[in-house]
Amino acid sequence: MRVVVGADHAGYPLKVAIVEHLAAAGHEVVDVGTDGLEPVDYPDYAAAVARGVRDGHGERGIVVCGSGAGASMAANKLTGIRSAVVHDHYTAHQAVEHDDMNVLALGARVIGEITATEIVDAFLAAEFTGEERHARRLAKLNDLDRNRI
Repeated sequence: MRVVVGADHAGYPLKVAIVEHLAAAGHEVVDVGTDGLEPVDYPDYAAAVARGVRDGHGERGIVVCGSGAGASMAANKLTGIRSAVVHDHYTAHQAVEHDDMNVLALGARVIGEITATEIVDAFLAAEFTGEERHARRLAKLNDLDRNRI
């Protein structure tokens, strides 16, 4: 799978570990930065990941900041993006299976590397079920997304 990955300075060390993990697992990685620990603004990197997914440069995206919250909020500002902060295995797959999440947000100051890579694996292995109730709810999310004012 092709995965767009980005992080701010707080998420940079975890992003490096995630990129290495993804490459070792045979995924193609599109790394949109940042490339160091110098302070940067998380919306820039979250938007780059979201644009990469929206524009087809990757099938899914992963964005990392200190808590995951800001990055998720920024990614969700782009039409067609469904992002959530995830810090556990269940939510990682459930948010894809039920809600068709396409951008995973992680908090580097909240979880460690082992938990993060387990979450990433669950996120990438999951598929939207397409069950009627989930499809109906996804359609409602998409309507909200299209009708922003």
